[in-house]
Amino acid sequence: MTRRVVITGIGVKTPGASDSKEFFNLLTEGRTATRRISFFDPSPYRSQVAGEADFDPVAEGFSPLEIRRMDRASQFAVSCARSAVRDSGHDLGAVDPCRVGVSLGSAVAAATSLEQEYLVLSDSGRHWLVDESNLSPHMFDYLVPSVMPAEVAWTVGAEGPVTMVSNGCTSGIDAVGYASQLIREGSADVMVAGAADTPITPIVVACFDAIKATTPRNDDPEHASRPFDGSRNGFVLAEGAAMFILEERENALRRGAHLYAEITGYATRCNAYHMTGLKTDGREMAEAIRVALEQARTDPTDIDYINAHGSGTKQNDRHETAAYKRSLGQHAYQVPISSIKSMVGHSLGAIGSIEIAACALAINYGVVPPTANLHTADPECDLDYVPLTARETPVRNVLTVGSGFGGFQSAMVLRGPVVA
Repeated sequence: MTRRVVITGIGVKTPGASDSKEFFNLLTEGRTATRRISFFDPSPYRSQVAGEADFDPVAEGFSPLEIRRMDRASQFAVSCARSAVRDSGHDLGAVDPCRVGVSLGSAVAAATSLEQEYLVLSDSGRHWLVDESNLSPHMFDYLVPSVMPAEVAWTVGAEGPVTMVSNGCTSGIDAVGYASQLIREGSADVMVAGAADTPITPIVVACFDAIKATTPRNDDPEHASRPFDGSRNGFVLAEGAAMFILEERENALRRGAHLYAEITGYATRCNAYHMTGLKTDGREMAEAIRVALEQARTDPTDIDYINAHGSGTKQNDRHETAAYKRSLGQHAYQVPISSIKSMVGHSLGAIGSIEIAACALAINYGVVPPTANLHTADPECDLDYVPLTARETPVRNVLTVGSGFGGFQSAMVLRGPVVA
């Protein structure tokens, strides 16, 4: 018999929200949490807006030594993992540690600490040759991305499969998809899975400036992220994290856990085409959607809500619209679709997991989040993108998708839990 995978715990940190309740309230109210960058002086840069999280590691319970050792992204991941465990009500200490694993996603990992170390060693770039004797003793922790899932594993006592997934902007959905597969195949009973990224640093901002992927709408930060809107001109960089407790369904039911959702299908594809470019026909994303639906044994007409990648770039939103039409046929015109990046920005590798959290909560509360800042219809994006206002409606089956640099295209199907 195929093992089934359910979400029993959620931990979230995003711009404007420090837990899952605040997060979903922000979404359903259609509030935006993007602002002018405050972490450094953004005036030299083309795009000067971001989704910054109000995160205090001391208030989160990190010791001075932990704060020094862990990059900001690792702190986000550990904090969200702790929240997810508490939310699940699971005593992981009572589980065979070899049956507990961690699957973490991140696009740029410890970019924050790496840049800080470079600035210190080079005197803000003034010196080409640096004195390595001044190097932080924790440089290895910043340089090697696998340290992030290791930190989470140490926190929860996981001795089973522990891995890092770094597939650009699909990292968050791929890490959860991989974790679900480990449970389904019997390699683990419990997985702590999710993603974290804290990319709001000068070097990352400069990189996206160079390819003009981020918005230059600096005079109106709160309304700068405009997925599917005719006036969109790039995404808003952000930071954040979401972590989940995934369990084998029968074990979760035996211990009386609350089931947020069941992960019924997952697939990923690559377009093998261009590092940042997308074909207009959406074929690769459509194929990922088709396979995820097939694995979930779900007909396209049964999808009640689509959580879009919806980055707010011209090419992504066109590509995604074509993918929905290609994979869902006529139902693409009937299903509500929205992008939460309009409210919390695009946190690169973390956003896929944050969007899974939004989907699980939409299922639980029967509310579809809106696409904020969507005022001007784009004829090329002619589907129901739920502009401005949340929509109360029964949500049983949800499709969430991700699209990442390198050509990665991923899709996941979640279903409302049936306890009987």
